[in-house]
Amino acid sequence: MKYYLIVGEASGDLHASHLMQSLKNLDSDAQFRFFGGDLMMAVGGTCVRHYRDLAYMGFIPVLLHLPTILRNMQKCKDDIVSWQPDCVILVDYPGFNLKIAKFVKSKTNIPVYYYISPKIWAWKEYRIKNIKRDVGELFSILPFEVDFFEGKHHYPIHYVGNPTAAEVREYKNSSDVQNTPSHQSTPIIALLAGSRQQEIKDNLPAMLEAVKPYEAEYQIVLAGAPGIEPDYYAPFIEGRKVQVVYNQTYALLSQAHVALVTSGTATLETCLFRVPQVVCYKLPLPVIADFVRRHLIKVKYVSLVNLIADREVVTELLGRTFTVEHIRGELAKILSGSARDTMLEGYSEVSRRLGEQIAPDNAARLMIEKLNNNKK
Repeated sequence: MKYYLIVGEASGDLHASHLMQSLKNLDSDAQFRFFGGDLMMAVGGTCVRHYRDLAYMGFIPVLLHLPTILRNMQKCKDDIVSWQPDCVILVDYPGFNLKIAKFVKSKTNIPVYYYISPKIWAWKEYRIKNIKRDVGELFSILPFEVDFFEGKHHYPIHYVGNPTAAEVREYKNSSDVQNTPSHQSTPIIALLAGSRQQEIKDNLPAMLEAVKPYEAEYQIVLAGAPGIEPDYYAPFIEGRKVQVVYNQTYALLSQAHVALVTSGTATLETCLFRVPQVVCYKLPLPVIADFVRRHLIKVKYVSLVNLIADREVVTELLGRTFTVEHIRGELAKILSGSARDTMLEGYSEVSRRLGEQIAPDNAARLMIEKLNNNKK
């Protein structure tokens, strides 16, 4: 069968590449055409546009690149109609993908599948109308989304498991973890300061200042982000006892004693490696950010750990609570003692809720079943 996939960022490229491999394992005749990235190209198929040509975030960048975005969207629509795939698979990236879903639904008979559902439970909940109208099947990787979509909005979805949980389990069972050099003689404080330059600029200085009193008795190790050159980190760590490692985040977390982590998938990865953490994320204009969080954002938490547990397992320092003193104080609580033990108990609950399903395998099996049933 012919599968058309659309992603708009690096994380989508990763998850879509795993889904493609699972589809290939189940469908020996699988053909792929996609808006994607290098990892998807490694699996096979034709890359129509690289996600680098799509990845504009924020109002001003989108406005400045609007002609390019509109051209890419038209190219995508024309290419789908020309290729006539058996299905279109959208991966996150709702601003672009929901418009494609509307077009495909209204202008063709091609089924639309959404893998890694838009996070409308946090922001822009009104998009549920578009999803109900235009998306044939939605595949979720977060267990609490089932209640949101099915319980609140009466829209049936498939929870297929969490790919990050599967990736961490795979790493723990691989030879890589066995071959990781041990640093147990000196405990490690890991710093995961974000994947984009602006995140690093905002968060890393406070993180480094917070861990300064621990430089003598702990190794301070910073996880370098893909695509960020070493020269970018140099001014931040100059004169500090800090080591930067690249492409070794899982190896780092497998040995870390505690971590300071920005929000995002990294908080869940840290949880699954059972490393106590403080989630700290600097927001512009803290007073306004606090107002937006209280009145516009629909969720109580920003970290996936707390969202999955539906309670505060890890401390989140945002807005006005993002200070060096607060970070240092929360770090001290989890270095040892009851706060550390309580957090690890919460991690066990998160792991149980995620389950042990293999997300791309489950999603691929369900997609192929749906397509075969449609042909009967």
